[in-house]
Order: sequence, then structure tokens, then C-alpha cells
Amino acid sequence: MAEVNNEGAKIRRGCWCGKDDFLPEESFKSWGNYVKALKETPNRLKDRVVTRSIDETEVVEMKSRSENEMKKTLNWWDLMWLGMGGVIGAGIFVLTGVEAKESAGPAIVLSYVVSGLSALLSVFCYTEFAVEIPVAGGSFAYLRVELGDFVAFIAAGNIILEYIIGAAAVARSWTSYFATLCNHNPNDFRIKLHSLSEDYSHLDPIAVLVLAIICLIACLSTKGSSRLNYVASIVHIVVILFIIVAGLTNSNTANYTPFAPFGPRGIFKASAVIFFAYLGFDSVATMAEETKNPGRDIPIGLVGSMVITTVLYCLLSLTICLMQPYQQIDKDAPFSVAFEAVGMNWAKYLVAGGALKGMTSVLLVGAISQARYVTHIARTHMIPPWLAQVNKKTKTPINATVTMQVATAAVALFSNLEILAKLLSISTLFIFMLVSMGLIIRRYYVSGVTSNVNRKKLVLCLVVILGSSIATSIYWANSEGWIGYVIFGPFWFLGTWVLWAFVPQARTPKIWGVPLVPWLPSGSIAINIFLLGSIDKDSFVRFAMWTGVMLVYYFLFGLHASCDSAKEYENKMLEEGDVSSVVKDSDHSGVALKS
Repeated sequence: MAEVNNEGAKIRRGCWCGKDDFLPEESFKSWGNYVKALKETPNRLKDRVVTRSIDETEVVEMKSRSENEMKKTLNWWDLMWLGMGGVIGAGIFVLTGVEAKESAGPAIVLSYVVSGLSALLSVFCYTEFAVEIPVAGGSFAYLRVELGDFVAFIAAGNIILEYIIGAAAVARSWTSYFATLCNHNPNDFRIKLHSLSEDYSHLDPIAVLVLAIICLIACLSTKGSSRLNYVASIVHIVVILFIIVAGLTNSNTANYTPFAPFGPRGIFKASAVIFFAYLGFDSVATMAEETKNPGRDIPIGLVGSMVITTVLYCLLSLTICLMQPYQQIDKDAPFSVAFEAVGMNWAKYLVAGGALKGMTSVLLVGAISQARYVTHIARTHMIPPWLAQVNKKTKTPINATVTMQVATAAVALFSNLEILAKLLSISTLFIFMLVSMGLIIRRYYVSGVTSNVNRKKLVLCLVVILGSSIATSIYWANSEGWIGYVIFGPFWFLGTWVLWAFVPQARTPKIWGVPLVPWLPSGSIAINIFLLGSIDKDSFVRFAMWTGVMLVYYFLFGLHASCDSAKEYENKMLEEGDVSSVVKDSDHSGVALKS
């Protein structure tokens, strides 16, 4: 049940919840209200497309909607280990084998260099946002401020998809290495359903059990989870160093011939898929709300963990291909089987155990961060505000954590790793591209500061940068020639140069800023879009289907809930005399600053 105290606030008891926890907005008070809201869909959509939030709204107002605040317990050391713990997992221990064998050969090391460079450029963009907007919403909150509510919702849907399928893929890989540890084939621990297609017919109950345990740990304490991750990550790093040293002592340089059997196309194809291996670093950005000193701790934690991880990835991919000919690499547990192949049977158990520890850390960090994403999205009422509640006792978002882990377990039960990894890479690359574009807009456009002429220059430059990047990606996906790069490459350079030379920056970072703006974020946009051109058509079809599902939900529920919530906040600000949060741009561009 729920009672009301003297101030009119609800006091929750037990797990009670009702309709108002999920659909409390005016549009859902009655069927008549709902029908009226549906009729207003075009106008409401227009409002959400042009509506932008402001930093203070995300940092203050949105946080207050969780009833209780998350506890600030993390420092840069915690963030560094959370970053490494959240990244080094299934990507390197499983996808390395798959992509080396089928796409890149020994040149898989170059694939990691390319995806690492792309991820590092994105890390810089994330870092500036996380320092200045230190909230649990991560890229969703950043895009709400710079690109508006509607774009932020599209990103939000992909963020949720990204974390669900990412954790599901890692959980299924956990089963693969556990099977290796027990001297079994991974499918020995899975249940075969012949009535389903091959891609979805191997049920994985072990993955579901692991996710349930992770869910319990993540609900109890962020600091406790951080400490557990810290210990597990240290053990994991020791095992990785053992793999590199022991593997290189059993290397054979002849295995590096041919170096790139599938050519440059294979290198970039593998790079697009193994981008999955870098997913976890943006988890650190979602911890900003629980960080003691975001301005100092987040840059060190994010950039530091990213650099260390990229170096380790390159060394590990180098090692596996020197130990075995790429054609003989095992797709399920490549490192364990490689040590068995060179006569170090005992080492495969150490490697499998280390991989399990690494993947456990990835699942734990993922469970923590994905819940915080969902919490902030729910604060805007785009999804039910019940998911935004922070538990008074544990100071963690238990509702969001449990909901996300249940969804992840459902996907992990059915889907295989390859399907999940490709779909995840599309979602991740798309979001990273949006964040990089958002950073350019943040630096070059401020309402009331940027002139109308400079705003038009900014829009034109962004169109040229995006257009040339998309054209290059399409050309790469459909042509073996080179003339397209000669045509489209200079357009990207010209768009970036004009922005750098002729459009003054309207905002200076207060604490920490990305260097080489606009070149660095523009480069991030180009490489992320280029890598999308290496992903197969079926994955884009699945991505389009998910986007369609999101839009149906948005037009039926999310749009109306967020509009009502924004209107309520706007009225509140007007009553309090704070009009700065609700006025339109002074240059009459139609972009609102309201919540």
C-alpha cells in the first residue's frame, strides 16, 4: 500500500505500485483524455522534435524525480576499473576468434586498432558531456540537451537495445567458456528446440542463472559492486598478462602468413563487428551522478581505461594469431583451445577461468549502467516513471535493474552471439555518431549567442560532413573501386575546415574540453558511419524493425507522457517565476529550451 504524509508525498510500503506509477500523466487519466491526446499527435510531435532541454534541468529537476538521490561514492580509481571491467569480456574472448577465422585473419589486430581509434574519439566526446552534465542518463541526457527530445528518444531506444543484447551476448559467451572449463561443448549445456530456427533454437538456462545472480548484486550497492568488480578485474588483468606472455613464448611467426587473407574489406568488416568489444566504456559515463568529483575523475577514468583496454586488445589479438593458424582458431573459446593446441592443456583452465571472471565483470558493470540509463529516461516520462524510482535503503534503482535483467535474460535464453553482436554494433555506432554530432552543436550553437548567419553555416557544415560520410560508407559497401573516396573525402574535409575556420565557437567548456574541435568529433562521425557500411543487410533489417517498434510505442505512449510531463514542469517554472527554462530561442529558430 501507499500512504500520504503531511506534505502530500507518497510513502511506499513493500512492492506496492499502481497505475499512476506507470501512466500518471493527464493524457492517461481517462479514455477521453487519451483519444484527445492521440488527435494532437502531429502538434505534439512537432513540439518534441524542436524541444531541447538545458543542463540545469537534467542535473537538478530530472534527478529530483527519482524520489531518492543516488549516493556519491566513486572516484577515478573506481571508474578506471569499472571501465576496464565493463569492456574486457566476451568481445575479446569470443569475437576475436570468430572474426579472425572468418573475416580478417591475422590482420584482426588492425581491426582492433581501427575500432579502438573510433571508440577513443567517441570517448573524448562522451567525457566532455559527462563532466558538464553529470547525470545517470549518459548519452540520452546529452542528446536531449543538444538534439532535442525526439532524437534523444530514438537514441534511448537504441541504448536500451544496446545494453540488453550486449549483456545477453556476454551471458551466452559465459556458458561457452564454462563448458570449456568442464571439458564440454557449449551446446551440451543448452537445450535444443527443433521447432525453432537454428539461430534461436539453443536455449541457454545457465546464462539466465548468471544474469539473475548479477541482478541481485547490482541491486544491493553500487560501491559494493565496484569493489567486487575491482577484485575480479585485477584477477582478470593478471590472466590476460599470462595469456600474452605465455602465448607469445609459444608463437610461430609462420602463422602470420598470409597476414590479411581477406583483404582490407575483411579488416573493416571485422572492425565493425568487434566494435562490440568496446561497448562497456560508455558505462562509465552513466556513473557520473555517483562520482565524487566528475571534473577530475571522469576524464581519468574514461580515457585511461580506454587506452589501457585498446593496448591489451591489440596484444591479445596479436597473440592468438601467432599461436595458431587463423583457419584453426576455435569460434567458441579461442584462447583456451589455442593453449591446448600448443600442448599447454593445463593453461586452458586458467584462461577459461580468467575469461569467466572478465565476463562476470562485464555483466556486473552492464547491469549497473543500463539501470541508470533507464532511470534517467524514465525521469522524462518517455517510459514509465516507476522505472525512475531509487530505493531509499540501497540508494540504487532496483526497479530499473530488475526490469532490464529480466529482458536481458529473455534474449540470452534464445539468441546466438553472432546475431547479437552485429545488431549491437549498429546500435552502438549510431549512438556514438549522434553524441559526436551533439558535441559539435554544443560548442558552436548557444541560443542568444550564435547569430542566425553562423547557425546556418553550422547546419550547412553538418549536412556536408554527414552527407559525405554516408556517401563514403555506401560506396565502401557497394564498390571495389577508389574513385568515390577521392570525391567524397575532400567534401568531408571541406565541411570540417569551413566549420573550423569560419564559424566561431559559442561555448567554452567550464572544466574539461575535447581537444581539436571540430576535427576530432567530425572524425568520429566519419569513422563511425564508415564502419556501418561493413555490416550485413540482415542486421540493418533487424535494426529497422526495432526502430519501427520504438516509434509505435512512442506515438501511442511516450510522446504524450513526455509532453504532459514537460507541460507540468513548464507551468511549475512559470509559477516560481523562472522563465529561463521555458522560453524560445531569441533568434526565433523555433528551438525550445524547456524540459
